Amino acid sequence: MIWRIWEYRLYYLQIIRALQIISILIKNGLIEWMGGKRWLRRFVPAKYFHQGVMRSTPERIRIILEDLGPTFVKFGQILADRPDMINEPLRQEFKKLQSKAQPLSDEIAIGLIEKELRGPVSNYFEHFDPICIGSASIGQVYKATLKGGQEVIIKIQRPNIETKIKSDLYLMRYIARKLVKAYPGLAAIDIEGFVEEFGQIIMSEMDYFSEASNAQRFYDMFRDYPRCRIPKVYMELTTKRLLVLEYLEGVNPDQTDELKANGLDTKIIAENGTHIILKMILKHGFFHGDPHAGNIFIQPGNVIALIDFGMVGILKPKEMNFLAGFTLGMATQNAKMITESLILLCGKKYYPQSENLQFNIQDMLNKYEPVPYEKLNFSIILNECVQIVIRHELQIPSSIYLLLKTLASIEKFGNRLDPDISLSIIIKPYAEELIKQKYSVKQIANELFETIQDYGKLIREFPSEINEILYRIKEGKLIHEINIRDKSALSGPARDFSQRISLVMILGFMIVCATILIVFDEESLFGRFLFGVSVVFSSWALFRLLFKTKL
Repeated sequence: MIWRIWEYRLYYLQIIRALQIISILIKNGLIEWMGGKRWLRRFVPAKYFHQGVMRSTPERIRIILEDLGPTFVKFGQILADRPDMINEPLRQEFKKLQSKAQPLSDEIAIGLIEKELRGPVSNYFEHFDPICIGSASIGQVYKATLKGGQEVIIKIQRPNIETKIKSDLYLMRYIARKLVKAYPGLAAIDIEGFVEEFGQIIMSEMDYFSEASNAQRFYDMFRDYPRCRIPKVYMELTTKRLLVLEYLEGVNPDQTDELKANGLDTKIIAENGTHIILKMILKHGFFHGDPHAGNIFIQPGNVIALIDFGMVGILKPKEMNFLAGFTLGMATQNAKMITESLILLCGKKYYPQSENLQFNIQDMLNKYEPVPYEKLNFSIILNECVQIVIRHELQIPSSIYLLLKTLASIEKFGNRLDPDISLSIIIKPYAEELIKQKYSVKQIANELFETIQDYGKLIREFPSEINEILYRIKEGKLIHEINIRDKSALSGPARDFSQRISLVMILGFMIVCATILIVFDEESLFGRFLFGVSVVFSSWALFRLLFKTKL
């Protein structure tokens, strides 16, 4: 009974949310229509105009996403890094999306914190600052001091945000299914798969245990690396909706004057930050997915402190090997190596248009031939290669788009602090080390051993599999599924075949009956007549079968 009530409540919330979305779409659509009519433009609010003219379609879509709330804003932010799904003007507009949210009442937020801790804040903290220091669409942040004297930050999730996001995801999945059904061409970009993947990402961010796990993993990775600082996680105080981390502070990397005033070296900072991200990517295959200036602090000694681990990227070995192969191919201007890396990345062992792809890659590299390798913009060239692959209608793994964003962010971070820094130069040793590991004696021996194991398993299991196939044939249980795409091509022959089978069965039945009648009564006129008719029709059918010509 309780479950039924909860289910009805969820349906009710979904209906209410659907009505809200419809009202926002109607409002913005109506305003756009009114803006197109000069005599009605005086009724359109001024905020909907940009430099005296009605906003463009990409701008209107961005405004709609902002009005729809955090789920759709996050959806737009992720789409901004997917050139395979939306056009460039829309991508550039979506990059302006920011998760804005009115701060939650401090009294309500503290009540939520105490609910998660199951006790008053005074039981856990020596000091608790009741004024929030940051507010986002999903959570709100406070500063406190533990009983042991450690300064911490506390991130508390907004109330009912999970239910609202689940309702939005349900509606997104519904719309995606309807779109694919109405426009089959959209299946090529797998919009349903993208919505499903987005749902997993945002629900993972809703679970603060997941962010705590990410932070702990980075903490362990850089525990003995003095150039990087990761906040300690206080798991004993963390819940699904409450996250407690060590408080880190420092200078924002965008404030170059303040960095220099504090005796910090911008060149070393740029180098340290670049090395940290490349270690994550090419050594561990696990990297910070949003390393912009707001998530980075610079501490004394040019130490890089990272925060906010809700979005992370995970690379498979083949994706790490792709980046290594691409780097070395770019360093040597080897279009063939880059092409092979891209094809393997897309999961293709053989691609019939590989020559055309290589030609396009070489044509792109020729543009940069006069530029010295150390001056090349690594992330831009990688993004151009991905664009070429997309034009060839090959599917790039979704993790690569987050990788592109991260590399672009860290390259921008480095160039802002040190215009002479080169990501192309710094990444090359990491790529070479990864290639050496791939072709090391130990790795080759491991792969050879695994191959021998596979063949050994095949030899052991082959006889039993043959026995199973023979047994199924004997029992009449061997089933082979055949899918026919063009059924109309087979409908005519199938119909002719069925007619011939029917005719043969009828003639056979007539001959058998006539033979039985003649055996029991040699003088049976009906038996002789039936036998004669059967012979005549059988001869006619045989003659027709032998001498029928195909048109």
